[in-house]
Amino acid sequence: MAMHDVLIRGELVADGSGSEPFESDIAISAGRIAGIGKLAVDAREVVDAKGLLVTPGFVDIHTHHDGHVTGTNRLIPSSKR
Repeated sequence: MAMHDVLIRGELVADGSGSEPFESDIAISAGRIAGIGKLAVDAREVVDAKGLLVTPGFVDIHTHHDGHVTGTNRLIPSSKR
């Protein structure tokens, strides 16, 4: 059985595919998602996320630099400045 850094248990996962969120577990190792599904694995830290929504891989590129939308050909998120 694999030992992961973090195991998030029982959350609703919205995977960005447009399908309905599904109940799942997420294993994380070395800062990366190592598994999604009903997992039978061990982890150093286990988080009970029952009833919570998790969006793995989601990156919010929100910015308040509205002028960039019309003034340039690239929309650069604030995190990259």
